[in-house]
Amino acid sequence: MQEVVYLGLGSNLGNKIENCLRALKEVSGRQNHIQAVSSLYKTEPVGFREQDWFINCVAEVITYLSPRALLQFLQEIEELVGRRKTFRWGPRVIDLDILLYGTEVIKEVDLIIPHPYLHKRAFVLVPLAELAPEFVHPILKKTIRELLEGVEGEEGVELYAPPPDIGEFL
Repeated sequence: MQEVVYLGLGSNLGNKIENCLRALKEVSGRQNHIQAVSSLYKTEPVGFREQDWFINCVAEVITYLSPRALLQFLQEIEELVGRRKTFRWGPRVIDLDILLYGTEVIKEVDLIIPHPYLHKRAFVLVPLAELAPEFVHPILKKTIRELLEGVEGEEGVELYAPPPDIGEFL
């Protein structure tokens, strides 16, 4: 069974753009097909503010993996690209999050879908609204566009680069 998922990507260590592109290349394949990638955004850090700015984007992916298998796969990619566990909201070479998995609602200790902070983070909503403005959040019953209109911090999200050519991920 296939499902459309939205993944959040972010990096604030090393070559941030290259880290995101490498992660996208790793996501593509192994029962995943990248449909679209948002523009790249320069964003302020959230939580621990004494760190470098981030590059963030969102990818729309068709997956044949279950939510649990997708989470494990993304964690493997994070490790492969160079992420090392530090502290919550600390700097990272790459961060991959499942934002939405179709209209699934999952609440487990280590897997919550939709992402529990999705509706509170402009750095997620701005690129997500590029790809799926009319997608209805399965719990809040508002479109991504409506969620973006109600979020604070949009000024900390700056367009940095156009979307990468998805042809390189096929």
